[in-house]
Amino acid sequence: MTARRVTAKVTANFERNLRDIRSFLASAGAEPEFDRLVAHLLDEVVATVEQFPDLGTDFLAKSPLSVKGRALFERIARQAGGRLSIRQLTDGEYILLYAVEKDAVCFLATRHHRQLSFDFTAHWP
Repeated sequence: MTARRVTAKVTANFERNLRDIRSFLASAGAEPEFDRLVAHLLDEVVATVEQFPDLGTDFLAKSPLSVKGRALFERIARQAGGRLSIRQLTDGEYILLYAVEKDAVCFLATRHHRQLSFDFTAHWP
């Protein structure tokens, strides 16, 4: 893995996901965990991904078993158009999706591993 410096951005969907995580943690009585998560994302995860953007696994290299899953992956691949690499990073109890372009990474989504799967409709209508 080669180090290179890129700029990190977040999508509105990523921000919505953080609000959902805050609600999810509050309902589990774990409100202080949210502040730790945000600090960890800002201090460690973003800085690491900016330096090593290919750190996460290639999300589209996975082979979904369901027809619906394959159709979703094909749609995402078409919309990314070869100019983006969609990466998945598991960090503790959280899973993050981000897109890598030439000089930037864009955080697309995040979930606690106990939440439901990613929703791409907010990214690419």
